[in-house]
Amino acid sequence: MTVDHSHGLIFKIVPRSAWREAEELGRFTGSPVDLADGYIHLSTAAQVADTAARHFSGVADLLLVAVSTADVEPWLRWEPSRGGALFPHVYGDLPLGAVRTVTPLRLGADGRHVLPDSLG
Repeated sequence: MTVDHSHGLIFKIVPRSAWREAEELGRFTGSPVDLADGYIHLSTAAQVADTAARHFSGVADLLLVAVSTADVEPWLRWEPSRGGALFPHVYGDLPLGAVRTVTPLRLGADGRHVLPDSLG
């Protein structure tokens, strides 16, 4: 199935400590849930706010990592998840060379994360 994401970016929410480890290794090997599932869970720009709310509500010290789809294409699969929507999954390690930006996610007063105005 072909999925057109013209901006070419997908997103991973990562604890700052895990990202520091990835920087030391030169690649991100995945969070505990990624390792258990056998792939790295990512979200599109349209999906990332809901992902943050569902899986990271109230969690501080997180980063939003923007990944180039072109740079992970060989390992990228679009698979159904929440409500049948197609989500990007990377099968294998996430190379740091595929990362375009790393942005701290600030918690708002309501416990929800404040996402950057522009995600791509």
